[in-house]
Amino acid sequence: MNCLVTCTIIAAVLANLSACGKKGALLYPDMLVPDVPTAVVAYQSGTSVKMLFNLPENDRAGRKLDDLAGVRISRQVQDIHQEEVCRTCLTDYHLFRTLYLDVLPDDTHRSGSRVLLVDGEVTAGKKYSYRVVPFTKTGVSGPGSTPAATDVISAQLPPALQVESFPTEIKLTFAGVPPEDGSLVGYNLYRTITKGQYALLPINREALSTAVYIDSRLQRGVRYYYRVRSMVKRGSETVVESLVSNEVEGMLKDDE
Repeated sequence: MNCLVTCTIIAAVLANLSACGKKGALLYPDMLVPDVPTAVVAYQSGTSVKMLFNLPENDRAGRKLDDLAGVRISRQVQDIHQEEVCRTCLTDYHLFRTLYLDVLPDDTHRSGSRVLLVDGEVTAGKKYSYRVVPFTKTGVSGPGSTPAATDVISAQLPPALQVESFPTEIKLTFAGVPPEDGSLVGYNLYRTITKGQYALLPINREALSTAVYIDSRLQRGVRYYYRVRSMVKRGSETVVESLVSNEVEGMLKDDE
């Protein structure tokens, strides 16, 4: 820990003790760091892995965290059939990505405290585990998250997508290919207003269980672009997304 970080922590402790002339509960230095990132998950999406996590909103003492700068994501890689290694042993993890919250790359999306990152540097037949460590603007790091892991297998075939426009809504119809290994759970539908752009998050919160979706509450005069992925359940728990479908476009028709 460098001198600046040490001085920052000591100053925070002294300020806590002397504020308003009253002595509060003693806050030890290890409590003046960002809390642990939570809800870390990882799953296969086509030929990539999507990982999601919640940023900490408080420090370990429960106080509002106002100077969170970003996170460091470490990754562990092993063969699927390799004997299980220690997922919490830090020597087995290597720095994969450093994310600064004020300048996120194109393959990362943030919504409130929830962050999604797409890892396109994966290979079928491997298991990938991820661990997230937050850090502040002064370089103080918090504890690492519980690791999240997923196997990567051969990508599932994409569904086909058709579109039909109406004056008040756009109708999307999916035609999924029966999975060779696993069962079809549903679909994730993606929408953008830029042709050829890949949306990172689907517009549905839960898997669409039917092969038809009616998209309403759309703006007149705006052209929308859609893609869809099948969601396939393998084994008892693992759910993967297929390759992405063809892109279709739709726009509300003028009233007839």
